[in-house]
Amino acid sequence: MKFSLLLSFILLISIFCLPATCQVPLSSTLWTAYTLDSLIEKKRSQSGMVGLAAAIIIDNKVVWTKGYGYADLKNKKPFTPNTIINIGSISKTFTGVCMMKAVEDKKLSLDRDINDYLPFKVINPYYPAEKITLKNLATHTSGITDRTPIYDSTYFYGGDHPTPLGQFLKSYFDPEGKFYSKENFLNQKPGSFREYSNIAAGLAGYIVELAAGMPLNEYSKQRIFKPLNMKNSGWLLSEINLANHSKLYDKQTDTLKTIPLYGGATYPDGGVRTSVADLSKFFISMLGDGSYQGKRMLQKISVETMERFQFTPENKPENIELKKLNSGLFWATKMNVTQIGHGGTDPGVKTEMLANLSKDVAVILFSNTTLTDKDLFKYYFGIYQDLWTYGLALKAAKQNHKRNK
Repeated sequence: MKFSLLLSFILLISIFCLPATCQVPLSSTLWTAYTLDSLIEKKRSQSGMVGLAAAIIIDNKVVWTKGYGYADLKNKKPFTPNTIINIGSISKTFTGVCMMKAVEDKKLSLDRDINDYLPFKVINPYYPAEKITLKNLATHTSGITDRTPIYDSTYFYGGDHPTPLGQFLKSYFDPEGKFYSKENFLNQKPGSFREYSNIAAGLAGYIVELAAGMPLNEYSKQRIFKPLNMKNSGWLLSEINLANHSKLYDKQTDTLKTIPLYGGATYPDGGVRTSVADLSKFFISMLGDGSYQGKRMLQKISVETMERFQFTPENKPENIELKKLNSGLFWATKMNVTQIGHGGTDPGVKTEMLANLSKDVAVILFSNTTLTDKDLFKYYFGIYQDLWTYGLALKAAKQNHKRNK
């Protein structure tokens, strides 16, 4: 939903901040803040979303953040920017950062055959002579596919998945494995066709583990969470404070259902648990030079490599239209290549972490409720659009303020 002409005008000439949610001192009228609140809260209540939180980032600073509804409906526990939730496929950007750290340390190469790193072979039976690279995995052009119902079985409800990552992957790719099939691969040469693959992302995370000599969750803790002071973040349920973790809900029917917390066998594809407040630190570092408040996560050249569009007119998958989609390394494009970052969808989870191409306006949005496709588009993305429009207005107002000084 777009703001009214009057509200847009007011936003363009003022910058607001509520005392309870402001990260950067800005002057404005409270009326605009309460108007944004009413837009979000109305859509949340109409949709049946139990809880959500969001942040707006302008020029690498959080200028607005707030939560709405409940992290726990039964106990009326509010959903706040510090509420923890699993963030779905936004997690792939963390796997991407860990991959680039291993590249920085010269433990991995983006263009080398992944079989040089693995204790088992990953070979596309349709193209057995063609190598698969980390770059293929990170751009979803590896030819690996998420075969149903095998991928569905990687979700384990009630706790962290008991099957080790490497064990599952070997069973999927080894011809002697329990889950092996030629149908685990596309009849497409690596690099020639794009199909989104969660299992391929899990495989990339496993390769990082082997190169780093430690589990991905531990490597992430050392290289991302601790440097960025992300105290409410981790990959596993056993790593985070469950008292701060949101309940998960399903509102695809008239009856609201509670979904048990779960873990994944291929956890590098979607297992990060974090808060809007913590993820803001990570996103700011990615929108800048790889650091946050003086603490470095990645070298600037690694950030640039990860975010660089990999597809060109001369070198692109046959099924890609460049005006509609491109790809970094576990770094996505949205809205016809006008926004970058990543989104996430899992049972009871919908998340977005997106910025414009100039990286000076960004929005993070978490929800703990699965909606029907119709309601998702109307209400969740309606809220996202309200936040995005507001963020653009805040940026314009900041520029006007500087010019008028």
